[in-house]
Amino acid sequence: MLVFKLAFRNVLRHRRRSLLTLLSMSGGYILLTLSLSMSEGSYNDIIDLFTRDHTGHVQVHQSNYLDRPSLYKTINDAEQLMAELDTKAHVVGVAPRIYGPSLAYGKNKSSPANVIGIDPHRESITTTLAEKVKQGGYLSESMSGDGYFSAMIGQTLAQNLKLVPGDELVLISQGADGSIANDIFIISAIVGTAQSHERLNVYLSLGAMRQFLSMGDQVHELAITLSHQSQAQQFAVELNQRWSASGLRVSPWQSVEKTFYNSMQADKEGNYVSMGIIILIVSIGVLNTVLMSTMERSREFGVLKAIGTRPLGVFRLILLESLMLALASCVLGFLIALPINYWFEQVGIPLSQGVDMGGVMFDHLSGEISSLTMGLPALVVVTSTVLVSLIPGVRAARISPLEALNSV
Repeated sequence: MLVFKLAFRNVLRHRRRSLLTLLSMSGGYILLTLSLSMSEGSYNDIIDLFTRDHTGHVQVHQSNYLDRPSLYKTINDAEQLMAELDTKAHVVGVAPRIYGPSLAYGKNKSSPANVIGIDPHRESITTTLAEKVKQGGYLSESMSGDGYFSAMIGQTLAQNLKLVPGDELVLISQGADGSIANDIFIISAIVGTAQSHERLNVYLSLGAMRQFLSMGDQVHELAITLSHQSQAQQFAVELNQRWSASGLRVSPWQSVEKTFYNSMQADKEGNYVSMGIIILIVSIGVLNTVLMSTMERSREFGVLKAIGTRPLGVFRLILLESLMLALASCVLGFLIALPINYWFEQVGIPLSQGVDMGGVMFDHLSGEISSLTMGLPALVVVTSTVLVSLIPGVRAARISPLEALNSV
């Protein structure tokens, strides 16, 4: 208890110097937490935009479908799996999909197309496809009065084939039974842009796609959207443990979109370098303050050692003083940074010119309040302060009483 009293007295004895050190460390905490908050908030927004665009947070496939896609690698009990997923608390939406590369004809031109069978209602809940309709109306599951199913096509495909809503689209592909699949569809809408994921896609309803490819109730993929992207990896692990015996493979978005994930991680590492520079500047300031304090109090330490204080006691005293300043600076920094971070989280900063990410427009910087963004900077400030206090602490502990008492 005595060492705490001594440390507290020593901190208050040089109020101006302690205040400057306190403000320096508080400034470092605020800069770190704001930088981390903006970084994590913006990254999470980008990831959410990207995954909600078409990928989903988690995908379910048969065995190695992602490595080598095949028309015959299907999920046979999709309805049962979707019913089970719908009951899970973190699941926002589940969208079944069927894929079939085809040749598309429109008027006098042809073009390769990626035909995707979707459940229009489930897809609108799971992804933002319904919000990307540029012309016409969203996909319908029912046939027209003339007996044709409707189809939505991407912007680039529409331009290549010179098609508009209401025109006929002819698709030719291979059926699941080995036959040549061909049919006529009526274009209901044009979706996306020339840079978006949908640019060469054709979207059919599940019923139309199954009839077109002569398939039963199977699907190739289940795309799952969760309440937050950070839950994806753990959710995938749990489902893999549950469904591994059935030959299904559950993959988080980090595995489905490896290139995107790796680029995000590389960008984060660049931000950590700038945070390291902030930590270095704060640590140098703390080291200077503690070292000056130790040198000025050499006689005091000499007296303490002369009356029997152990070197470890002197060492603990120096570290405790620094720890008190660090904790006080974190409390002050937290009180200042919390309302600022809350404003960034709720309001954010609109960008004057948005960034097009594959047809997804990112036009807003926002922050995030979490244990990571508020707790990690405190841990960094306290740890760095204790580390830089080791040198002055060792110097004070090793000082000779005679040398200290003879010093001016």
